[in-house]
Amino acid sequence: MRRRTLSSALVAATVIGSLAIAGTPAGAGGGCVTVDIASSPEKLTLLTELGQRFERSDAEVNGRCITISVARVSSGAGEQLLANDWPKPAVNGPRPVIWSPAASTWGGVLDQHRADAGKDPYVTTPGDQFMLTPLVIAMPQPMAEALGWPDTPLGFSDILALATDPGGWATKGHPEWGPFRFGKTNPHFSTSGLAETVAQYYAATGKTSGLTLEDLVRPDVETFQQGVESAVVHYGDTTLTFLNNLYRSDRRGDPFGYASAVAVEEKSVVDYNSGNPDGILDPGEEPRAPRVPLVAIYPKEGTLFSDNPLIVLDAPWVSDAEADAASQFSDFVTRASNQKRVLKFGFRPGNPDVAIGKPITAANGLDPNQPQTTLEVPEAEVLARVIDQWDTVRKKARVLLVIDVSGSMGDEADPNTGDTKLDLAKRAAIAALEEFQPDDQVGLRVFSTEIADDEPTDYLDLVPVGPVSENRDELVDRIRGLVPTQGTPLYTVTQDSYELMVVEFDETRINAVVLLSDGRNEDDRNTDLQGLLKFLRGENEGESNTPVRIFPIAYGGDADIGTLGRVAEATNAAAYSAVDPATIINVFNAVVSNF
Repeated sequence: MRRRTLSSALVAATVIGSLAIAGTPAGAGGGCVTVDIASSPEKLTLLTELGQRFERSDAEVNGRCITISVARVSSGAGEQLLANDWPKPAVNGPRPVIWSPAASTWGGVLDQHRADAGKDPYVTTPGDQFMLTPLVIAMPQPMAEALGWPDTPLGFSDILALATDPGGWATKGHPEWGPFRFGKTNPHFSTSGLAETVAQYYAATGKTSGLTLEDLVRPDVETFQQGVESAVVHYGDTTLTFLNNLYRSDRRGDPFGYASAVAVEEKSVVDYNSGNPDGILDPGEEPRAPRVPLVAIYPKEGTLFSDNPLIVLDAPWVSDAEADAASQFSDFVTRASNQKRVLKFGFRPGNPDVAIGKPITAANGLDPNQPQTTLEVPEAEVLARVIDQWDTVRKKARVLLVIDVSGSMGDEADPNTGDTKLDLAKRAAIAALEEFQPDDQVGLRVFSTEIADDEPTDYLDLVPVGPVSENRDELVDRIRGLVPTQGTPLYTVTQDSYELMVVEFDETRINAVVLLSDGRNEDDRNTDLQGLLKFLRGENEGESNTPVRIFPIAYGGDADIGTLGRVAEATNAAAYSAVDPATIINVFNAVVSNF
């Protein structure tokens, strides 16, 4: 069974307009013992603040002060880096002393993958739970009420019923809402995606504990899984994409058009309803409450908690002094006085002596008395297989790769090797092909001004969209043969690629365009950005709003990040940044996590 793997650098790519840029040291190193922490994104700010408070305390190791340095590493990316012994610290960041994924489940996945590779475990001691938040199904309140919320218990069986009903929301008296659309993240990368997938398997089996390898391959269980997955709008490496897209749709007056429900952590509902959907306020940004709030459905079949453990790694690079300092910091942040602070960030305290209070309230669409059923975390071997098995039941993809081959792609990107930007992009695209399943469909289009002598379109279709099982070798050969040419007809290729995928839309698949560009629009024949955005949003008369997503990659320092971000927003997708060309292979991996 194929498992997604990291390349040599971090896969937690920055999403334009959605994610804070990683890694904020809490203080200067000097002669202090430094505790490097790889933290999942949702607690970066809180851990950094607590690290600063800890540094001002009297904590020391053998007379040396302690410095806390917190870097943002998504849970799945951290697991894969540690499974590979955290290669290239200069690129991926320093090897951590404390690893704090969003949930302890990742510790089991890590050590299972290390055992499979004949390596020693790194999680020999479970970490202290820092803060808690359960997985919920977040829905716009009117949609939840149409299903009977809050009086009727709801869960994955209800999602399955709606997902497989051709009538969609019309069966609930709301034909204007269209089909049921579900948002969930990729379990290879995301904690909520892993927890949701485990919960789906439990729901399919009727169990709340003791999930087995045999359960995962039962025909009725696979049918249940495929039914739920059939409603997915797209996947992704982070829930923030879904929350930001929901929020933008809500602000435009269409809170029901993007997704009917999203599997997220309870904390995300707090952030969304406060007008801060990604949990990050930029300087000067004022939160604005959504027109339609989300409510949390605690699945009646049961759910899992994210416990945000502070795992002191049993790794060869962790010294005794660093382990001692890390243990002191863990004790510090789990004190009752510091645990009260986690409530301000929308989490439940990990310390059982601290009561749950605001903002975990009904006014925020939450229920502090839920969940009534907590699912047992499966054995590590089962967890690892859940991730692999998901590849066989997930919704399939239909993707057009659109690659910029303008002249600037020939610029040198690595002075040590002489590789150009196009050299690195070609390797990344070829590597990304390995992440698709054989029955996914992928095609290749390239663009540059004057690339086609007898065509005014300035792009060429090198490989038509088709099954990867049939065209992988041709895709690889064509990508290897790419060379840089002229300018960048960005608007034309974007619109025409979107239109092609709309015309050939397959409702059983995730239909998307991956658009890599290293420059700005240089086509004098088409300079109408506003017209392009209106077209992508389906605002022109007579145009349909078919859900084709464009996932742009802003490549290199000259890329038009702002425009590419607006293109992604117009299609309810996400834009990714590879300003440093050396990160392109990781960014490609992150983009492909949406499929």
